[in-house]
Order: sequence, then C-alpha cells, then structure tokens
Amino acid sequence: MSLHLAILIAKHLKNSAFKNKAVFIITLFISLLLVYAVLSGWENYTNQNQTSEKYQHESREDWLKNPDKNPHRMAHYGNFAFRKSTSLSVFEFGMEPFFGNAIFLEAHKQNTANFSEAGFSNSMLRFGEISTAMVFQILLPLLIFFLGFNSVAAERENGTLKLISSQGINWKQLLAGKTLGIASVIMILFLPAVLVLVFIWLLLQNFSISFDETLKMILFVGFHFIYLLLFCAIAVLVSASCKTSKKALISLIGIWLVFTIILPRTTQAIGAYIYEAPSKIQFNSDIEKDILKQGDSHNPNDSHYKAIKDSLLLVYKVDSVQKLPFNYSGFIMTEGEKISSKIYNKHLENLLHIYEKQNRFSRAVSFLNPYIAMKNLSMALSNTDYDSYIDFQKKAESYRYDMAQKMNALQIKYISNQKDKPAVIDKNHWAEVQEFHYEPKGVLSVLKNEIASVISLFSWIILLFILIRLASKNLKAI
Repeated sequence: MSLHLAILIAKHLKNSAFKNKAVFIITLFISLLLVYAVLSGWENYTNQNQTSEKYQHESREDWLKNPDKNPHRMAHYGNFAFRKSTSLSVFEFGMEPFFGNAIFLEAHKQNTANFSEAGFSNSMLRFGEISTAMVFQILLPLLIFFLGFNSVAAERENGTLKLISSQGINWKQLLAGKTLGIASVIMILFLPAVLVLVFIWLLLQNFSISFDETLKMILFVGFHFIYLLLFCAIAVLVSASCKTSKKALISLIGIWLVFTIILPRTTQAIGAYIYEAPSKIQFNSDIEKDILKQGDSHNPNDSHYKAIKDSLLLVYKVDSVQKLPFNYSGFIMTEGEKISSKIYNKHLENLLHIYEKQNRFSRAVSFLNPYIAMKNLSMALSNTDYDSYIDFQKKAESYRYDMAQKMNALQIKYISNQKDKPAVIDKNHWAEVQEFHYEPKGVLSVLKNEIASVISLFSWIILLFILIRLASKNLKAI
C-alpha cells in the first residue's frame, strides 16, 4: 500500500509537470543540446581517430623507408606515438581537448604530447565544449531543480499538505513519491538519450565489443542514473524544508551553482596553491642540470665517459677504442640513454606525486560534492582524464627508450670502430622496432583509481536516505 501511494503521487507529479509550457520549452532545448552534443562528439571522435590512424601509418612507413644508415642517426630521426580516442569519449570529452594526442619520440630527449584541439581552437574552448556528459551532469540537475523546487513547497503554500496528510499519506510516502515523479520526468530525456548513445557506441565499434568496454558503458550509464536520482532527492528535500516555493528555488539554484561551478573551480585553485607544481620550463631546466652533472655522452672529453672508456680499455687490454670488440660509440650512447632516462623518470615521478596530491584533494572534496565525483568517474571510464593521459605518456616513453636502445644495440653489434669501414647497416633492421599501439586502461584499473569517487556517490545515497527518514519524522504541513 505504501509503494502504491508513492507511485500515485509520482504519476500525478509527472502528469502535472507537462501542463507547464516552460517544462516543454526547457525539455526541448535540452533535447536539442543532447542531439548537438552527440553529433559533435561523433565528429570529434571520427576526425581525431582518422587523423591518428593516418599519421601513425605514415610515420611507420617513413620509418621503414629510411635507407641504409647509422642506427644512431635512426634513433635521432625518431618516430611518433599517437593516442586514439575510446568510444566513450564521444560522450565525455573530459580533458582530451586540452591534452595532445601525439608525441615525437627521439633519442636522449623526452617530449610531451602535442597537437591538442585547444591549441588549434579559439578562446571559446576555454568555456568548455558541449558534451553528452556535460548535459547529464550540469543541465539535467538544473532541470531537476526547476521541476522540484515547488514539488512540496507549493502544496504547503496552497494548504493542500493538510489535505494530503488527512487522507492517510505520510511524509515518507510523499517524499518518495515526489522523488520518483521528478525522476520519471527526467527519464523521458535520459532513457532515449541512453538508447541512442548505446547504438552509436556499438556503431563506432562495428558491433564488435569487448567485455571491458561493455562494462565501462554499463557503469557510465549506471553512475549517471544514480547521480540524477541524487539530485531528484535533493530537490524534494529542499522543497519540503522551505516554507515557500521562492525560497526553495533560490536555495536550489544556490546549491547548483556551488556544486557545478563554484566548488569545482575553487577546489582546483586551492589544490594547485597548496601543492604547487613547477612550470614546464623549470621542470625541463632541472632535468637538463642533472643530466649535465652526470656528463655529456656526445662529448669525448667528458670526465664521466672518459672514466668509462679507460675502464673498458683496461678490461679488454687494448690501448684504443678502435681495438674494442664492439662499437664504442654505441656503448656510450646506451649508457647516456640509461642515465638521461633515469633522471627524467625521477623528475617525472616527483612531478606526478605533486599532481597526485592535488587530485587527492579534489577527490576528498567529492565527498562534499557529487558533481566532482561523477565528473571524475565519467572521465576515467571514457579514458579522457588526467591519469589516462599520463598512462599514455609513460607508455610512449617506454616505447621511446626501447627504440633508442634497440638502435644503440644495433650500432654496438654491426658498426665497426674502424673509421675506414662504412658506418651503416641494412635498412631491413628498422622493422625490428615494432609499431606503437596504445591500449587504454582497463575497467578494474579505472575503478581502483577512482574508488574514492565511487564511495562518494554511494555515501551521498546513504546520506540522502537518512535525511529523508529524518525529514519524514520532523517536517510539518504548515
């Protein structure tokens, strides 16, 4: 009987909601934005992946078409690593427009990703692009608050709450019914959008999907569903707590501004201030200084590498590097690559540790703000978050190091120390370096990294459930 009454209240709210022309207009506007978001996401995804595939293929062909030459020259000739977008990035752009999707890989130097969309766009991109996730996370909660601000407060003003209570309906049934009613209105937008998203998601993968990607899609939809239900409950609770609809509307708009605009930006600013990271110029300068302290592998008179040469001559009992049984220059380049990579990775880990502190601060604030938790989860599942970018950067660096050391090994093995002999090898050796392919993080890794955001959302469910229980005992009809 209790559930039946809640459902009746929900149906009444749903039917009465569409008697308001403003609801039709707002719903239509958001629907058009969703269509635009999906189409623009599809276009961005298609363009970026086609571009990545094209230039990855061209980069590979250019690498293989190089003529016979010294392997170290090939290491400096370099290669490219491209990052393709995942299918879920159609709906959640995340940080992808601001991060590059290509890295030039060369010996002795670690480059960062370039060719971001923001780098080739006008200043309007700073305001953020319209994505499906943005509509779900920002605009639908605003619609929910518009639908729910007078759900209880208006009935208190009209004096109908006394009438409702006299018919045997308690506060628990009323609050549950109103929450379900608002949710049913939102589902008219949400469910068709999800069906379209799933169809496009399948289409982009030619209906050939992996278990990992399927689980990500299910979680993406599921978490957004929970997120919207949270806002439905918040709208009803605020409306029930306010004596007038006007006060409820102002309160809900204030909550929306704090959740979606003020707190996220303030959190980022405070985190960056507390855990200050060095600039890119300072970061590169510190690396360069540490490398110079270790020595310059291209300088034959460098004390560090001169000591290596003397030890090699002593071990092999020869009086010149030309008499060594392997290529001396290749050996030195191998040592130099080890040193520079070790120093770079040390500085990078220190930098990432600072960024991790900033991210932990943001995740801690997500317990106060479900929007931050949802945003973090949404970006992580679509592999458009900061951690996915760093994962790409690390895998590209690992590939770069292996490529450089492969060329150094070929030089050691095939290039003679004698200057009168050709210092080149056959171009067929270039194929020994495999083509770079980036695989995004799996769903278990994503959930492990965003466990705080998951706990935050479920904590909000528990909190709102408790608040509804308390409200049902303490609220008055007048």
